[in-house]
Amino acid sequence: MLKLAVIGKDVSKSDSGRMHTFILRGLGEDCTYEHISSTAEAFDENAKKLLSEYDAFNVTIPYKLDIIPYLKRIEGDAVAFGAVNTVKDGVGYNTDGEGFALMLKNNGIEPAGEKVLVLGAGGAGRSVVKKLLDAGAEVYLYDLKRESAEEVCKEFHGCNLLEKVLPAPYYMIVNVTGVGMHKTEGLSPVGEDIIGCCRVAVDLIYWPRKSEFLRIAESLGKKIVNGEGMLFYQAYFADCIYLGRRPSAKEAGALFEKYMEERQ
Repeated sequence: MLKLAVIGKDVSKSDSGRMHTFILRGLGEDCTYEHISSTAEAFDENAKKLLSEYDAFNVTIPYKLDIIPYLKRIEGDAVAFGAVNTVKDGVGYNTDGEGFALMLKNNGIEPAGEKVLVLGAGGAGRSVVKKLLDAGAEVYLYDLKRESAEEVCKEFHGCNLLEKVLPAPYYMIVNVTGVGMHKTEGLSPVGEDIIGCCRVAVDLIYWPRKSEFLRIAESLGKKIVNGEGMLFYQAYFADCIYLGRRPSAKEAGALFEKYMEERQ
């Protein structure tokens, strides 16, 4: 039985434990899974404890960068993103981008050759931009903090910086700003004039299940996708790392369908 955990500033309401337990059981492995909410002051002690006492663990906001100095090395997307969400045997990985890409694939969304608008240039925005560029999309990025967007566009060749968001014929708009959850619930980062120009609206927010951004998009007849699939798939990819197992898009999709059915 694997001893696992997730660490973040406040993971008391996180679905991570339920998702990882469900996925691992589906893959034939049992686990215990703890949620460790940590202050910045306690992070050093908690990080050392996780590395010495747990088989593997996940890392979430705001410690995806803070964990790196404690690790032997980082691999794969963790190098490109400069952030870690999965740790096994002292090695850091990042499965966020893979989770996003698989969410698109399993929803029949093909961004290759299409114009895509990404709103938000934070950590998740970086992973989204990279995976869209890898898929052959024409990516346009906007963030209220221009410097953040500039950094991402400099780092990932082919990403186009937007000074402001204007109506344009985008295939897809991806909201990575976080606007629409917590204190901003009921708000959308852009209005009908922008959303009306796209065919697909994707929001990385998974609670509420239908953000204001997605509600507007649906009312305009757009295809909508919320971020629960990404959360589930990044957990699936992490669990494959834990088990030394080759991931399968078909297997992940079947597990997600079953998870959603059982959660109803």
